[in-house]
Amino acid sequence: MVEALVLILVCFCSEFCTSTDIITSTQYIKDSETIVSIGQIFKLGFFTPVNSTNRYVGILCNVSVVTPVWVANRNKPLNDSSGIVTISEDGNLVILNGQKEIIWSSNVSNPVANSSAQLLDTGNLNLRDNSSRQIIWESFQHPSDSFLQKMTIGTDAKTQESTLLTSWKSPLNPSVGTFSVGVEPLNIPQLFVRNGSHPYWRSGPWNGQIFIGVPSMDSSYLNGFNLVDDKEETISLTYNYPSDQSYLLYLHLNSEGLLQQKIWWFGGKEEWEVGCSAIEHECDVYGKCGPFGSCNSLESPICTCLRGFEPKHMNEWSRGNWSGGCIRKTPLRCERNNSVNDVGKKDGFLKLQAMKVPDFAELSSATIEDNCGSLCLNNCSCIAYSYYIGIGCMQWSGSLLDIQRLPSSGVDLYIRVAYSELGNTFCLLYHLVVNYAPILTLKKIKNTYPLFLCV
Repeated sequence: MVEALVLILVCFCSEFCTSTDIITSTQYIKDSETIVSIGQIFKLGFFTPVNSTNRYVGILCNVSVVTPVWVANRNKPLNDSSGIVTISEDGNLVILNGQKEIIWSSNVSNPVANSSAQLLDTGNLNLRDNSSRQIIWESFQHPSDSFLQKMTIGTDAKTQESTLLTSWKSPLNPSVGTFSVGVEPLNIPQLFVRNGSHPYWRSGPWNGQIFIGVPSMDSSYLNGFNLVDDKEETISLTYNYPSDQSYLLYLHLNSEGLLQQKIWWFGGKEEWEVGCSAIEHECDVYGKCGPFGSCNSLESPICTCLRGFEPKHMNEWSRGNWSGGCIRKTPLRCERNNSVNDVGKKDGFLKLQAMKVPDFAELSSATIEDNCGSLCLNNCSCIAYSYYIGIGCMQWSGSLLDIQRLPSSGVDLYIRVAYSELGNTFCLLYHLVVNYAPILTLKKIKNTYPLFLCV
């Protein structure tokens, strides 16, 4: 009798339950059914956003709060519960509506007849050729708004094709929004959030371990990034946090452009905890203070012009519209015709400490910090430099944009200014020392007077 009951339950579940992590052409899922990764971490199934009647297929965290981390049919929802997820005759993973019409497909260009889809504990959905066991498509290559462990985002330098996170249109609408996150193949790689084509936030340069413009990357949850840049073909970023079964963690790009860390503590409050966020205050918004403006969230107003500069549009600046930035008060010596009065009055560098360096850094050949400054001084187009271990000598030309005083960490940034902006008392002392006490080195002078460098 007991054996018969067990047999009935098995048959019932075979008909109406889906407990496996595999989808095939004969083992598909209907609306209200799911497949679950082998470690019970993620599930794939249908869901409806709050205050909506639309149905979507997504990969969800297997927790008590509905949390999609990937959505298949983002821009083409189902309007009823008749949908199914299956493998089509040509081997693609597809979503069909009640009329058996394909509303979404993995769209593999060279499909195979014998394939199956598997949901992994990483949250990656793989489509495999069952004959060769090769992966022919995976959801990690087509992310939505979530950066999961072992996922890779990056850019192919040859084709300029990028793998990006893209936000939802709104908190209740999974269709593709205006914000995106990606790694850009610049001279020194950086992570960008863009609003359409416009920068909204940037991480600062990569130093081999962290992005130096993100102070919170020193925390235990944000030290798992690995960036690979072969300088020719691809640049890619992966995220591997310490393995711990007590929590689930990922990075989420919300519909307002905020890249946030989300943590679920198993056995905790049954809700998502928002950890570090890329934008903690106004100064994190790209270019908040305009060209040659510096932002400090601990000051009021938050924007000031760099020393040697003044607001370009004073009326707008005084009203709190800082987007126009600042302009130089006194032309640099190499920008004007030298005269008798200019003799010995060379440009110098103003040292700013704990800074997020400007955008558009260029790498220099200098191998030590002193050489970095000398090379910049001897190049009239070089208006700032910074030396950072792990990166080397960074130099800037043109406008200095997106400068910020960081609450912690940061780097020393040297801004080129005219002689008159350096402080005559110090510069007179400097020239006396150089002329009459040559035993003192430039490095010692810099250590004694850390705010200025006259050269």
